[in-house]
Amino acid sequence: MIPVVKPYLPSREKLDKYIDGIYERAWLSNNGPLVQELTARLEDYLQVSNLLLVSNGTQALQVAYHALELSRGAQDTEIEAITTPFSFIASASSLKWEGINPVFSDIHPQTWCLDPAGLESAITPKTRALVPVHVFGNACDVSAIDAIARKHGLKVIYDASHAFGVKFKGEGLLNHGDAATLSFHATKLFHTVEGGAVVFKRKEDLERARKIINFGIAGSGRIEALGINAKMNEFQAAMGLCVLDEIDANIDARSKVWRFYKQELSDTVQFQCQDADLVSNFSYAPIVLNNEGEVERVIAALAMIDIQSRRYFHPSLESLPCLGQHKVQPESSLIASRILCLPMYAGLNQEVQKKITNTIKAELNQ
Repeated sequence: MIPVVKPYLPSREKLDKYIDGIYERAWLSNNGPLVQELTARLEDYLQVSNLLLVSNGTQALQVAYHALELSRGAQDTEIEAITTPFSFIASASSLKWEGINPVFSDIHPQTWCLDPAGLESAITPKTRALVPVHVFGNACDVSAIDAIARKHGLKVIYDASHAFGVKFKGEGLLNHGDAATLSFHATKLFHTVEGGAVVFKRKEDLERARKIINFGIAGSGRIEALGINAKMNEFQAAMGLCVLDEIDANIDARSKVWRFYKQELSDTVQFQCQDADLVSNFSYAPIVLNNEGEVERVIAALAMIDIQSRRYFHPSLESLPCLGQHKVQPESSLIASRILCLPMYAGLNQEVQKKITNTIKAELNQ
């Protein structure tokens, strides 16, 4: 079976050298030298400051909420954050875990990101933050969102799990908001097997977060905050350093797959609309079909030739009972019912790419 995503595995020889060093030092966790090296190299590559490595992408979001003091209201005080219904569930479930009620606002029908036009009508006296998602690495309307946040005195935490290395208008996309979070799960473009990061605008928020991810322990050894264990370990960092060495070649290979899909399918399916000032990382290959019936037919046709495809993101999050009762978000519901992600990874054979596009065209042109 050709998978829809395939973890990037770097040079084994290079990884072994890092692991040999870990064994020699016997320093496995607690801000080891490889975690420190990866932090510095990521700040340079991503053109950011105040980057904190953590154990996974969901904890990156939760640590950001704590560091920005969104989770610290009185227990009888309800707190809300406005987010998108078109994302992986962690964007919303991380809020629920922190006692913050997610409020969904609809997406733009072409970009599939949170639509600023509907944001202000969703703001209430309980709203404390906006949590937009750079969906599939496509930039949100950061200027409009940041302006709305300033007007209403709200924090902005961008879920940038898909946006590793993306540049927008000449700068790293992660520089927007009070914080931006990344996921380094094995299925992501850049990964540490499991892992994540938070990029903070302010140094003081970074310092607060450093204590939070280490049980609230300060550099002096004193416990100064309510914390958890969300530290990245040395083995994760070793994988990240190896993957980072080869990231540009990985992105280039994926770009060729994406361009082939777009060349072959532009007359048949809908693609996500991206700003001309966006430099993509080609993390995913999403297409939108005319209706849910076409989606199901294409999934079945591809499966018949041992090719996997996935409905990222389906269903629209406001429909999930575990997140509470919410009104339907029409644009998100429509895109979620019609979306399909095709295989996307470096090393995807060109003959397989042709089989994928030919199968889709044949199924839709019946």
